Amino acid sequence: MSAAAAAVTSSAKLAVNPHKISSLSSRSPLPSAISIRSKRDIPPKRLILVTCTATGDGAKPTVLVAEKLGEAGVQLLDKFANVDCSYNLTPEELNTKISLCDALIVRSATKVGRDVFESSRGRLKVVGRAGVGIDNVDLSAATEFGCLVVNAPTANTIAAAEHGIALMAAMARNVSQADASVKAGEWKRNKYVGVSLVGKTLAVMGFGKVGSEVARRAKGLGMRVIAHDPYAPADRAHAIGVDLVSFDEALSTADFISLHMPLTPATSKMLNDETFAKMKKGVRIVNVARGGVIDEDALVRALDAGIVAQAALDVFTKEPPAKDSKLVQHERVTVTPHLGASTIEAQEGVAIEIAEAVVGALNGELASTAVNAPMVSAEVLAELKPYVVLAEQLGRLAVQLVAGGSGVKNVKVTYASARATDDLDTRLLRAMITKGIIEPISDVYVNLVNADYTAKQRGMRISEERGVLDGSPESPLETITVQLGNVESKFASALSESGEVKVEGRVKDGVPHLTKVGSFEVDVSLEGSIILCRQVDQPGMIGTVGSILGESNVNVSFMSVGRIAPRKQAVMAIGVDDMPSKETLKKIGEIPAVEEFVFLKL
Repeated sequence: MSAAAAAVTSSAKLAVNPHKISSLSSRSPLPSAISIRSKRDIPPKRLILVTCTATGDGAKPTVLVAEKLGEAGVQLLDKFANVDCSYNLTPEELNTKISLCDALIVRSATKVGRDVFESSRGRLKVVGRAGVGIDNVDLSAATEFGCLVVNAPTANTIAAAEHGIALMAAMARNVSQADASVKAGEWKRNKYVGVSLVGKTLAVMGFGKVGSEVARRAKGLGMRVIAHDPYAPADRAHAIGVDLVSFDEALSTADFISLHMPLTPATSKMLNDETFAKMKKGVRIVNVARGGVIDEDALVRALDAGIVAQAALDVFTKEPPAKDSKLVQHERVTVTPHLGASTIEAQEGVAIEIAEAVVGALNGELASTAVNAPMVSAEVLAELKPYVVLAEQLGRLAVQLVAGGSGVKNVKVTYASARATDDLDTRLLRAMITKGIIEPISDVYVNLVNADYTAKQRGMRISEERGVLDGSPESPLETITVQLGNVESKFASALSESGEVKVEGRVKDGVPHLTKVGSFEVDVSLEGSIILCRQVDQPGMIGTVGSILGESNVNVSFMSVGRIAPRKQAVMAIGVDDMPSKETLKKIGEIPAVEEFVFLKL
């Protein structure tokens, strides 16, 4: 029986799920309830992104490395986990192994499809892609199964950019063809006259990390650089002297085209017969991104027609390509076997970057390189850290105040902040509130990856509002308010004037605090367990409740009282380090001035 989901309530006015207890009072049957749900404990104070499910006391998690990884990365993994380096697995072998693994690390060759996640039976929590592209991982299946996918987007950026420049220069000067000719005993200087790069227009298609680094280097070679990327900020392009243009303008004006976009349904075969027809005759194409963005048969036709003068390719639709591939064998095509990230420095960097991301994720840390979770920068993660804890705790607190049988369908979250609306990223907070609400009332494990998916599957609608405050924007948030609509409450005082279960909190000195329950203001540190009592405001109440808890050896960590007016109703919030017994809670409920109370385990 899990303490994490326990909620013990007593009320003189509310009778909620009165099973398992006959009478806890000799004076009169107290309509009291113990509502306990069996579920594994979820530590409330960690920023849980994923939790390793390795079994056994102190057992290390198991990480399967399915493709060659740099030694530095393997050594880092070895310090934290049991590492299984098994390369060249068949799909069947991978599916068999994966049910024993907590994390999987791959490069580009291994396909991680839905069958892998199904075969893992819920154990696989992290997939690490040692590199940038993630088109070999089924992200929708990973999200559905609550598996985080992380990549290593920075370590091989320079290597890929350098390889793109190297291919462009080699292509322009016919280096590979001339090399093969000389080694064959020929000396045909006139046949391999090339073209200069200076003064030529290079169109960079995809202005991300690699694309922008290619642009920098091309500028240094004296080229005019334009770029097409619907998501790139113009100021970043202008900062390095690059003009952002439309797709058609890039195609029609470029002497060289360098591809740096991911492979998605929108970019698949983006260069095809139709787009080749729009290009300047004699254009030269470099691809160090993904093979699937080019229709390879159409490229062969464009080469034969003279539309494309030359191509330099590091990637292919199918790798390795067929030995008799017309594209690979074409005399005006320079090819390399997917060497974009293949430098000693990049291999080492990628290995370390992906190993750190996987270890961090298994440790429950928030990953800034996650590709199927809210994408939040490291700076924002650090700033939001205490608010993330607050968000989850408010969700857990709110759902434990809902009476048994009431399904939570409508959730309203209000963020009060002095910051501008576009300067507050709430995706992470929303995910943690969802996690806090769903986990205590279900057997589903929720993390940042599958929070929105899980909420949608349960028909839970979450709306968000911003409350703009005057004052200093130094802190990202003043308060977070969570309201659950169309539900009954175990603790009537938790209902707002409009009838929703309502809790509000803020961060004080880095510690999450509960500051309002319903219409009552309190000041409670959100840690351990909490007893909320609605009472008649009269002298001696704090001492009376404190004495009952002390006699039962239950340590009180704090007390706070919020009241409407002197001698009227008040709500007392009591923090306790231990879970009180049924008898102790019964004694609190028997105090004449106590109208209702609820015990909550966070």
